[in-house]
Amino acid sequence: MTAQELSPTDPAVGSRRSLDYRFDIVGRSRLWFSLSLAVLLVGLVSMAFSLASLGTPLRLGLDFAGGTLLDLRFEQPVTTDELRRALQEHDLGTSIIQLDTQTGQEALIRMPPLTEQERLAVEATLRQQIGPFERKLVETVGPTVGRLLLRSGLVAVLISFGLIVVYLALRFQWDYAVFAIVALLHDVVLTTGLFALLGLTVGMEVDSLFLVALLTIIGFSVNDTVVIYDRIRENLRLVSRKVSFAEVVNLSLNQTFARSLNTTLTTMLPLVAIAIFGGATLKGFAIALLIGFSLGVYSSIFIASPLLVWWRQRRYGANRDPNPLPSGAEG
Repeated sequence: MTAQELSPTDPAVGSRRSLDYRFDIVGRSRLWFSLSLAVLLVGLVSMAFSLASLGTPLRLGLDFAGGTLLDLRFEQPVTTDELRRALQEHDLGTSIIQLDTQTGQEALIRMPPLTEQERLAVEATLRQQIGPFERKLVETVGPTVGRLLLRSGLVAVLISFGLIVVYLALRFQWDYAVFAIVALLHDVVLTTGLFALLGLTVGMEVDSLFLVALLTIIGFSVNDTVVIYDRIRENLRLVSRKVSFAEVVNLSLNQTFARSLNTTLTTMLPLVAIAIFGGATLKGFAIALLIGFSLGVYSSIFIASPLLVWWRQRRYGANRDPNPLPSGAEG
């Protein structure tokens, strides 16, 4: 009998033996925690290198660092060296250039903030030395506005965390809420760390859409965690108190595993399409969501609930279920 086939009236529910389920997720908690720790260390090291080389833990995009961004599509393929030589005539040789490696015709150029006259002069030089092009996008953001956007985005993330803490504390017991927040922090920190690595290796920048992605990741992850916590709470009402809390959590995780995985994969399919075929502006947003959603389903299953089991075993003992009905279970 699988976990999905278990019913409240089955004799196994009230017996002393272990419940029947396919995967012992809680029993391999050390493995899951070690994997997260390894990714965390990679992210922290990447952020340290980024701070040393760029002055910030992440490679900041135009929205936060300020500057002028040009998105140009040339009629003929060009090279990064050609673009940099043309920019050097305006003392802009250190500008960040991202060239579409497939066609070699589309280039993203980020420069220090330029006036309209300075920008037009740069475009004239590019036309003269390299060839005709179509200007697809031009943006200019001052450093003061960039800092304001960054500050506002971080405040939005902190407020979302605070509201989620209040919601979880009211719906579940406090330890449920604490480890759900730990899982959310896990998702946000690891996503940020991996973006620091991408910034160092492939020049991936973070902009205001990255903060939007973090907020979306937080909402997605907490929803998955709440579904699992609800199933744990329901099973605590159905199984005998002779069954350990770890067994009940394992049963609940097995029952919700397929649902969580299928929901995440379905959500990620359009994001894969955006990451592959979308423009440069949306590509970073889609990649952030892909990373965050993957970490979100991972933390909901392999981090939040095993941490809850670890805490309760540490506080109450391995086989005792001190409070089978979390607050609000009857409602």
